[in-house]
Amino acid sequence: MDFSSKPLAERTRPQLLDDLIGQEHLVGKNGVLRRAIESGSIPSMILWGPPGVGKTTIANIIANAVKAPFFTLSAISSGVKEIRDVIQRAKFQSNTILFIDEIHRFNKGQQDALLGAVEKGDITLIGATTENPSFEVNSALLSRSQVYTLKNLSKEDLTRLVEVALEKDDILNKKKVTLKETQALFNISGGDARKLLNLLDLVVENIGGDKVTVTDEQVINIAQQRVATYDKSGDQHYDIISAFIKSIRGSDPNAAVYYLARMIEGGEDVKFIARRLVILASEDIGNANPTALVIATNAFQAVNMIGYPEGRIILSQAVTYLASSPKSNAAYMAINHAQNLVQKTGDLPVPLPIRNAPTKLMKEEGYGKGYKYSHDFPGNFVNQEFLPDEIKGTTLYDPGKNAREEEMRKRLKAMWKEKYGY
Repeated sequence: MDFSSKPLAERTRPQLLDDLIGQEHLVGKNGVLRRAIESGSIPSMILWGPPGVGKTTIANIIANAVKAPFFTLSAISSGVKEIRDVIQRAKFQSNTILFIDEIHRFNKGQQDALLGAVEKGDITLIGATTENPSFEVNSALLSRSQVYTLKNLSKEDLTRLVEVALEKDDILNKKKVTLKETQALFNISGGDARKLLNLLDLVVENIGGDKVTVTDEQVINIAQQRVATYDKSGDQHYDIISAFIKSIRGSDPNAAVYYLARMIEGGEDVKFIARRLVILASEDIGNANPTALVIATNAFQAVNMIGYPEGRIILSQAVTYLASSPKSNAAYMAINHAQNLVQKTGDLPVPLPIRNAPTKLMKEEGYGKGYKYSHDFPGNFVNQEFLPDEIKGTTLYDPGKNAREEEMRKRLKAMWKEKYGY
């Protein structure tokens, strides 16, 4: 391919570790991935993170750094045959690296085809995924790989990406591009570096001329002129799933089932859709309607057994139920607050009365002493301290303003009126 015809994201893709923007926790001065790359000791790994944050770039940087034979497969278009071909070639080349994009789309058989080669060290696997590998990568393969979590790029990272592109890309340099405004570029790209750079490239090309000034209005107008086609491997995939989730969260069953149809017609993986519904049932509905999680989980199991085309009916039932359900993100916010508290306060000592006391020495040290067994008291409840002393009285779960959680609030208030702010 002629270099000038490549998308901007490819023309400016970093080749060296020091040129990578973002992911400081992995590739910064003391980053664990930097140490591995600089030592030349590359483990099999899964790079997990949102789209456009550097997974493919990191894989390429690793290949360049260790000067190893490097093969790339896409889980969308490759199967067991392609995997076996690479493994066969790897037997005659040492330190072979196999990069598999969207590895979560490989089924169990395809993942099993990789396992032996990874175990024997015939290949070093680098898998990239936007999905939680705990659910989408089989346990045997996962246990033989390091999982590195990539973070969303900050606004500063995205700004720097654009600055580097304007500075180093010959095509943009010739057109003397000036960015008068960047907010629309950032909003439309949604934190995806590849999408951001390619949108900038599209806007510059459409404006034309020797001197180009980019404004928010121009970006919006040009972006809206693009024909929207569903591509389950590209940007539209993420736009549609975003609209789908937000429609359910916003209690609009009509919009939700429309976007469901867009995904079905586009050939979207049935498990991908169903898994999103399970997450949403807890994140956006939670205790406002606990049955939502039951419906979503059963739908996930059912469509896995049935598949398309009949699975579409099950998905439609689940989607319209979840969209029509009362909503609450109280459980989701509770775990966020709790994790933030743990990160701030560290490993606080567990109160002695509720510690486990399996040995005589522990009992002598006071472990378990003073614990009150709730079922020995009226209403199966007795007021006692469970949180560490340093954070006692901290309210983390705030029930939502809906019928079910208001009942929970009343019950909690009756029991803990002197301790928590219910």
